[in-house]
Amino acid sequence: MERRVATADELLQRITVNTNILGGTPTIRGHRLAVEHVLGMLAAGDRPETILEGYPWLKPEDIQACLVYGQRIVAHERVDLTLDRTADRKGP
Repeated sequence: MERRVATADELLQRITVNTNILGGTPTIRGHRLAVEHVLGMLAAGDRPETILEGYPWLKPEDIQACLVYGQRIVAHERVDLTLDRTADRKGP
């Protein structure tokens, strides 16, 4: 069965912002992994497979979402990110 490809807007839903996580820096699905870090690893020559091995919870779509986010920022497009409130509900 052929797998459906996510749209750019669907991918961007994987990028979240929470002021309690990395000071509100855009992260991947509320984890403590900044989008800029993933983009930096790719820019340094790391292959997506290598990044996925280092972060077992990470999915290929997360890396693609980082690329979409970066492209939109460079193109000066507005990016409405998902506000992640899960960390707000967690205790100390």
